[in-house]
Amino acid sequence: MGTTISFQRPDGQSLQGYLAEPAQPQGAPGIVVIQEWWGLNDQIRGVADQWAALGYRALVPDLYRGQSTVESAEAEHLMTGLNFGDAAGQDVRGAVQWLKASGAAKVGVTGYCMGGALTLLASVLVPEVDAAVVFYGYPPLAFVDASKITAPLMGHWALQDAFFKIEGLDALEAKLAAAGVRFDFHRYDAQHAFCNETQVGEGRLLPVLGYAPEAAALAWQRSVDFFGQHLR
Repeated sequence: MGTTISFQRPDGQSLQGYLAEPAQPQGAPGIVVIQEWWGLNDQIRGVADQWAALGYRALVPDLYRGQSTVESAEAEHLMTGLNFGDAAGQDVRGAVQWLKASGAAKVGVTGYCMGGALTLLASVLVPEVDAAVVFYGYPPLAFVDASKITAPLMGHWALQDAFFKIEGLDALEAKLAAAGVRFDFHRYDAQHAFCNETQVGEGRLLPVLGYAPEAAALAWQRSVDFFGQHLR
């Protein structure tokens, strides 16, 4: 189980986050985990706990400042009210800097849905990032200055994604390739949020969401191998 900590953004503002520590935190690499549009909930804490169990110090910045929801309309409202540039360039960067200042030689960033889009933005805006794994989310491509991306990227995308159309991925790949970015993207025959184990049966919050266990397991193992290669 993790704990709630406070850390500073580059501009000096303070925010809280959920920190999951491994059994041997001394010198362990770090991973910043970025929430879906629902907020910092138990599911995303569980993702951080999984990374901690693998030997990483995992920090989830509380982008909504204490708010979370299970209502899609409220989630959309919270996401719409979020300044993505500020969240990536200040909140996420502050989390990366905190992990490095407290002993992590290398730090990766990963996120889901809205957090996936923010992971891509962080690869542009946070020079301290050493590797990034994106799960089914990308920002408007005008905001992706691929020339500033130095970290290797991995991405996991759903062919039936109703929120982030798979067609947009072709343009993103072309932009990254033109800038010489190292990236390894994978496409899965699945719906949006296919790695979220809470989105099953009648428990799904929207019909266009769907947990796909086999795809999720494959995406997770690929991510574990990727971070192991670049952060250890």
